[in-house]
Amino acid sequence: MPKKTPWEKPAPKDAHHTHLTEAEKREARERAEEAGRPYPNLVDNMAGARKHEDAE
Repeated sequence: MPKKTPWEKPAPKDAHHTHLTEAEKREARERAEEAGRPYPNLVDNMAGARKHEDAE
């Protein structure tokens, strides 16, 4: 059975829904640009947030 994509799964019960910081937004935009996309998608946003979450 294939893995579900992030947008097909519900958020975890302990998930905190916050807005991305400017640094996280910049990271997401850079990832999108490197991949040739005009703007960040969900996966770019998640990676940007995760990178800064790990740094804390």
